[in-house]
Amino acid sequence: MYIRRPVLKEGTNRVASSAKLDVRIWRGGNAGAFADYEVPATENQTVLDVVTWVQRHLEPALAYRFACRVGVCGSCAMTVNGRARWTCRSHVNDVSDDGQLVIEPLRNLPRIKDLVCDLAPFFDKWGRAGGRFDGAQSRREPMPAVDPATDARRTVDAGIECINCAVCYSACDVVGWRPDYLGPAALNRAWTLINDERHVGTREVLDKVAAGGGCTVCHSHGSCTEHCPVGISPTAAIAGLKRRSFARWLRRGGE
Repeated sequence: MYIRRPVLKEGTNRVASSAKLDVRIWRGGNAGAFADYEVPATENQTVLDVVTWVQRHLEPALAYRFACRVGVCGSCAMTVNGRARWTCRSHVNDVSDDGQLVIEPLRNLPRIKDLVCDLAPFFDKWGRAGGRFDGAQSRREPMPAVDPATDARRTVDAGIECINCAVCYSACDVVGWRPDYLGPAALNRAWTLINDERHVGTREVLDKVAAGGGCTVCHSHGSCTEHCPVGISPTAAIAGLKRRSFARWLRRGGE
């Protein structure tokens, strides 16, 4: 079922343009429907620009998230033409299908309203994966130095730039199949902590990521790495967790 909303009549658009975009936006929650809009096409237009135009000119009640608008915060992540993206970085000319856009909230997460999804399950899994750093020093002691030339430091640096946009979580097939799966972002975080020599809870993290719904559930499809807007490879991090978990299992005699 689709809802067709009224569009502005010709000549009433605030942005003068002869070219138009056919935009379909999800409205409502989990039981909502798509609504159709006609939006003026402009030069260097991003998908976030399109959503903002609809909210300002046609649907004041349209709910969506954004903050920085320059590809730093990741809060504007949505599903555009079937692919999870940062909408502020996604130019219409690069992602539209002959001037058509289908915009939905991120997948694998409960839908609150319109383009806003509930990120609580995503962050809860960070906790389940032991994602909080726990150092040995107090705040009064100097931060210990970590040699940037070590392999462990390079491994940490490769995964630490995650900003929790949940694009990889939305793109992950396994999350869709297994709701208990921790997901690529939480496991990537766990891998950075295991390789951080300042973290004192390595054993606890390994216990958590090797349990049910942990790293062994990953099928290594690589969707998380393919979709990551900042070039992180959760697939490689999860592979590292599998190796580390298996090695520990062997040391314990397979128990």
